[in-house]
Amino acid sequence: FSSDAVVALGGGDFGGPERWRPFRVQAGSVLRLSAARSGCRGYLAVAGGIAIPPVLGSASTYVRAGIGGFRGRPLRDGDVLPLVRAPRKIRDRWRIDERILPRYASAPAVRIIAGARREDFDVMCRAGAYRVTPQADRMGVRLAGTAIARRRPDARSSPVAPGTVQMPPDGQPIVLLADAQTIGGYPQVGYIASVDIPLVAQLRPGDAMRFVPVSMAEAREAWLAREHAVSRLQEGLAQKLA
Repeated sequence: FSSDAVVALGGGDFGGPERWRPFRVQAGSVLRLSAARSGCRGYLAVAGGIAIPPVLGSASTYVRAGIGGFRGRPLRDGDVLPLVRAPRKIRDRWRIDERILPRYASAPAVRIIAGARREDFDVMCRAGAYRVTPQADRMGVRLAGTAIARRRPDARSSPVAPGTVQMPPDGQPIVLLADAQTIGGYPQVGYIASVDIPLVAQLRPGDAMRFVPVSMAEAREAWLAREHAVSRLQEGLAQKLA
């Protein structure tokens, strides 16, 4: 760090400083993180953020298109990221209440709402655990498990979004994630409840997951509960950070 900053770590367990709480680093400090011990993505939050021009309203990097983030590519040794100067004072020692954090696990139960292919949806939800294959990135996760036999030809292409579960010809589900395309031709078996998408995003190849069917009303109730918790967190942060 070239200047003083307040940072926080979240996501998977990458060792190093305690997660889910802020701490101050002094100019010239070096922050070291070990290899991931759980999950596959860690998050480093810097007060004020990184001074990068947004692309389409986001500062994330879309590597496939070479846009966004820092020069549209993954970070390399020697890169220097400019920070937005935002002096902060930490009041007391505290951390985020774990009850509002995503329940990351190597074999989570993921809530899913039925899509147009109801018969395939029922079979998939009864099939037990699906394993995450090495074909997994920010675009989506290919799963391996009980194959779903095709009962009719593919439907026409239709809009998709993060959380959509598609069924390709091999009968093995694909869960779309943050960098999902906008149109897909595979049948849409179901849709992951938005509060559980982070659980899928943290899975590594070899991890497992199983689908638990819920109604739209149940998924919405879970979403409202999370939004309420986040609102309370924002109120608490306003009092803890000056």
